[in-house]
Amino acid sequence: MGSQTMKKEPCLLVLSTIDSPVKAEKIASALVREKLAACVNLSAPIRSVYEWKGKLHRDKEILMLIKTRKGLYQRLEKRLKTLHPYELPEIVALPFTAGSAAYFNWVFSNTL
Repeated sequence: MGSQTMKKEPCLLVLSTIDSPVKAEKIASALVREKLAACVNLSAPIRSVYEWKGKLHRDKEILMLIKTRKGLYQRLEKRLKTLHPYELPEIVALPFTAGSAAYFNWVFSNTL
């Protein structure tokens, strides 16, 4: 297994959910076109159970798995908030701690 230690900044996996495959595709396309993400995987519908404004919700959502690099996170978050219709969108970033050096290089070459 390769390492990303040769890079100056880590890659990130940003998670976000949305209520529609069409909206997910629109957001994914914008983030990749704008080079804020190298790739966005869109899951099959998942079931989200959460409480919002005192009411329990059970909704079908699409999970977006957004691959980017740490140096782009603030710009990606800002852009995602402008594209996302939710009042409070889920935006959670996790660092890649290990993985294929070739894949990390690909993420870097496909982002700003």
